[in-house]
Amino acid sequence: MVRHALTDEEALASGKKTTDVIGHVLSMDPFVVRPQVRAGVRADESVAAVDFSDKHILIVKALPDHPVRNSDIRAVETATAKAFPGIAHVVESGWLLRAGDGITERSNSALPLEPGASTQPVPLEKIKSFYDSHDLPVRIAIPDRIAKPAQALVAGPEWTVGPDIVVMTRSLDGDLPPTELAAESHSAEQVLDEHSVELADVQGDIADQPDDDWLGLYHFRGTTLPEHALQLLRNEIDGRMCFGRLQVPDNNAPEGIRTVAITRGTLTESDDGRVWLGFSAVEVAADMRRRGLGTLLGIHMMHWGTQHGADSAYLQVLGSNEAGIALYRTLGFTEHHRHRYAELTGA
Repeated sequence: MVRHALTDEEALASGKKTTDVIGHVLSMDPFVVRPQVRAGVRADESVAAVDFSDKHILIVKALPDHPVRNSDIRAVETATAKAFPGIAHVVESGWLLRAGDGITERSNSALPLEPGASTQPVPLEKIKSFYDSHDLPVRIAIPDRIAKPAQALVAGPEWTVGPDIVVMTRSLDGDLPPTELAAESHSAEQVLDEHSVELADVQGDIADQPDDDWLGLYHFRGTTLPEHALQLLRNEIDGRMCFGRLQVPDNNAPEGIRTVAITRGTLTESDDGRVWLGFSAVEVAADMRRRGLGTLLGIHMMHWGTQHGADSAYLQVLGSNEAGIALYRTLGFTEHHRHRYAELTGA
């Protein structure tokens, strides 16, 4: 969405001082946007693009690709919460309080899930008491639109707010790219770029539990996790989980095969009955990046999800990770909403 000021003549004719253009960005320099005619649908070339070079821009805001209801946000957040329950969890005044290893935000934060949490004051004292009892910092999750009281609360100087995390989703109803990418398939060639490894050499594997090779490749934001934190990745959840990987032949590796990409997959259900595939803990070996392995791994996971009853899929990526967002868009994911975490760091 681009809001810009109208000229004096335009303002006089319309009775407004500003106007909004909602559409898709065609160019950044110059800044050009093609307005959409119907919500969530990219307009074709029959719709004239707007060049903002000579316009006074007031606001530029990224919007979800499709209309998203508050109930949809709660559905995705509920499915995610079931995939990352922590060790202990309790519901207080519409908030889900979770305590885990103290490392990952998803398992160690309070999340507003019930509709009342979007209008009622944050039960801060109960949240403080819960996290004090687990010797953890007070941390709350703030999804778009369903956490307005929390947004107001964390505006104070005693709170430290983390970066935006983009929640991306896609339907799994319909055709998916093939996993047999070594076959002569035009659609497969479109998915992986010219830097891909030899497709015939890549093997996909999905297991119920990770082995040492899988665990050895995983890092949380570049940092090796302690053993107890790795164990939590495989703990039982309210749903089903799997551990996917890609392997390639390697004469220097044990048994002549090397794990080069991994992810954790989960199947959980939102309150509206939808089954969601989530994949997280995505990692590609440093020397094998930018070869299409992340894309191929995602394809394997989506096929696994559909085979086990998933209706839709979600994932999360830091808003600053432009390469990751671009990769997931090639897999058909679009932005659903954003959330961030706030930690109580002051008195």
